[in-house]
Amino acid sequence: MVMPSIRDFSKEAHDPNRYVRLTGDWSVAVADVISSTTLVAQGRDREINFVAGAVVAVMASTMGTPTTPNACQFGGDGAVAVIPPDRQQVAAQVLQALAYWAREEFNIPLRVGMVPVEDLSVQGHDVYAALHDFGKGNVFGQFLGSGVSTAETWVKADAKWRLDPAPGPLPGLEELSCRWRPIPSGRGTVLCIIIDPVSSDTARDVLARIEAQLATIVSTTVAAPLGEGQKSQLAFPTTHSLITELKTVRGFGKVTRLVKAIIGYVLMKIATLCKDGKLGSLDMTYYKRTQAERSDYRKMAGGPRFVLDVTEEEALRIDAMLSGMEQQGLIHYGTAKSDATVMTCLVGDFAADRHVHFVDGAGLGYWRAATVLKNKLKSL
Repeated sequence: MVMPSIRDFSKEAHDPNRYVRLTGDWSVAVADVISSTTLVAQGRDREINFVAGAVVAVMASTMGTPTTPNACQFGGDGAVAVIPPDRQQVAAQVLQALAYWAREEFNIPLRVGMVPVEDLSVQGHDVYAALHDFGKGNVFGQFLGSGVSTAETWVKADAKWRLDPAPGPLPGLEELSCRWRPIPSGRGTVLCIIIDPVSSDTARDVLARIEAQLATIVSTTVAAPLGEGQKSQLAFPTTHSLITELKTVRGFGKVTRLVKAIIGYVLMKIATLCKDGKLGSLDMTYYKRTQAERSDYRKMAGGPRFVLDVTEEEALRIDAMLSGMEQQGLIHYGTAKSDATVMTCLVGDFAADRHVHFVDGAGLGYWRAATVLKNKLKSL
């Protein structure tokens, strides 16, 4: 099954006609970090982001190819992916290996599992999938329907859907890196937003209404947390950041990775300081612009998920708009504020211009917004 492509997020991402409804022989793969509260209190939020990015890196590498990519999505403290029928066993092994790697290398417990789409559909939870496509194999998975969020809930609540950690190969993990400073808010605050429609029957109209009303407050393009790329600043490769990267490779590969990381930083830093941001074929102005374009600050996982750089007034207006829709029984939502955006990078082939970037609010903004939403649902 070929995933349909979305090119214009604002106009197309809420339209189910731009997606394909997955058949029952597909599955939803789920991974999420356990005990995030404790880990965040220890100041380990960037490691959590890195582990979540690792799930996308490996699932993207094993479930698809550059010419036929599969739908995977970063969630801050976890990730989801849809698994085609012929890759179920491989996906299960990869998820087990990811959980084992996260535990052994980071001492981070990663809960992983798979839920058949057939089981979700029987309970009235459909899964619609598409790819936000930037060309050259650079994509983000997008999902409509209640199936993905329900699969996440089931894996968390019931051990029957879970997989135990087990060692195994993790192809694609070596493409993950984290070499950029947190990007401070330039407009006031970084607002992480999670919105879920209450009813599948009215979800299309509700999502279109959210998009239209949000546009009257602030364009998501204007509120893009990386701007047009000018905000991104390389971070000096500290011991901690290097150690984190070295956990993506084994054996003598660590030496190669270390050398590449340091040389890469030096070359990119020199190019940034050069006229027009160019050093030979290395064009940092272009790279940073496409980095901003290919950041996942807008996505759909049943409902919208945003990381937006907004003014305090815009944040208040967005909350008032969402609160009104929640009081009408149309949505549930959670928000969280951060002072900066943090970024984890997946660079498949620099020379071939294959790179995408996962963003979150500093201090695990997505997780904090999800916690607000979860507490609301508990009180109902």
